[in-house]
Amino acid sequence: MTVVLPGTAACPCGGGRYADCCASFLRREAWPDTAEQLMRSRYTAFALGDAEHLLRTWHPRTRPETLDLDDRAWVGLEVTDTVDGAADDQLGIVGFVAHWRQGREAGRLVERSAFVRRGGRWFDLAATPEAE
Repeated sequence: MTVVLPGTAACPCGGGRYADCCASFLRREAWPDTAEQLMRSRYTAFALGDAEHLLRTWHPRTRPETLDLDDRAWVGLEVTDTVDGAADDQLGIVGFVAHWRQGREAGRLVERSAFVRRGGRWFDLAATPEAE
């Protein structure tokens, strides 16, 4: 089930107000300009249960046929590093820590994700979990 946030709510990715951050990407009104923006929008999609946005922004070569989201509550995001500076970059790398809760259990996902630009749009290509 997709959760809809009011525009004045804080964005789940921590980037400010939802309306000014990831809302336009999840509503299909805009496409992220950088790999980090795409990663943040994908985290927000996980937090809000928007599997359609996740599938739409996954590179066709690595995208699964379907996506079943689990019932974890995604409760915080820390971007640890980003490599996607120039406007003409074709490859971006974003390191992050995503925090979650599920019942009484809490945890974190530490990952570096690779993104590629295809047809002027960024897509999630692959993720590499990092040891803690």
